[in-house]
Amino acid sequence: MDDKICTRNLTKTYNGVKAVDKVSLRVKKGEIYGFIGLNGAGKTSTIRMLLGMVRPTSGECFINGQPVNPGNYRIWNQVGSMVETPHAYPELTVRENLEINRSYYQLKGNTAVNHMIHRLKLSAYEHRKAKHLSMGNAQRLGIAKALLHEPEILLLDEPSNGLDPAGIVEIRDLLHELAYTRGTTIFISSHILGEISKIATKIGIIHNGQLIQELTKNELEQKRIVKLLINTRNIEGARKTLSHLGYTVKINKAGWLETQSNEAVNYPDRLAKSLVLADHSPTMLYLEEENLESYFLRVIGEEGGHHEDNR
Repeated sequence: MDDKICTRNLTKTYNGVKAVDKVSLRVKKGEIYGFIGLNGAGKTSTIRMLLGMVRPTSGECFINGQPVNPGNYRIWNQVGSMVETPHAYPELTVRENLEINRSYYQLKGNTAVNHMIHRLKLSAYEHRKAKHLSMGNAQRLGIAKALLHEPEILLLDEPSNGLDPAGIVEIRDLLHELAYTRGTTIFISSHILGEISKIATKIGIIHNGQLIQELTKNELEQKRIVKLLINTRNIEGARKTLSHLGYTVKINKAGWLETQSNEAVNYPDRLAKSLVLADHSPTMLYLEEENLESYFLRVIGEEGGHHEDNR
């Protein structure tokens, strides 16, 4: 099996409610898989089952081709994770928390700990107790613990929580380096869709517990709606001119002209020139491109509604 992470008809039911409903997904080596959905859509439950923290009601999980079950503990030697909130021993310092993880993974010397403290910019806080860390630095410590043993597979649930904009960029660059230079497979859940669009090479959309869509970054580019918005002093005259020239155009709710014609969105300068020659010079020309957030809302809107009971 080439997949680093795989689920087959993964299902989890809580009190008769399906939090995860027959989810089948595959993540290959070196991919950064962005797992997105509304709050309660089933993201965290899926990650917990992938990590063996929750037993599925039905279906299967595989990590590195090996089934996730209570007896197969060796698979975790190559997995790093952080789920929901970063856990640490509150009375121990940053360094002491990392030293415990170093002992657990039987790493020799303190090179790995020193490297992670430096890499996650925790040097100024290495002797501070975990309970006194800010939310952002607690998040950095959680990520450092997940990366300490240089895992082949990384599962992160909301890793950007509490980070400032500079910290978010730092973590993004770190994950890119891990995937592109080391071939680390990364499964990441986040509600910050703008960040997912910048980092993920593949995206899975979960809604009401069901995986309703999987697409690569290139496929997302092809599915996004791109339209050209035009305003002139004579909207109706401009509409007639463009229709005569073969553009499919309509007047939107704002009273502007709107077209999704490939010719228009790829060569807006040609359209503008045609309007100028017809004495309908544009007073506004704006290319509106659907981002991941807008695309996501459109896709789940087509599915209809959302469930507050899922986990």
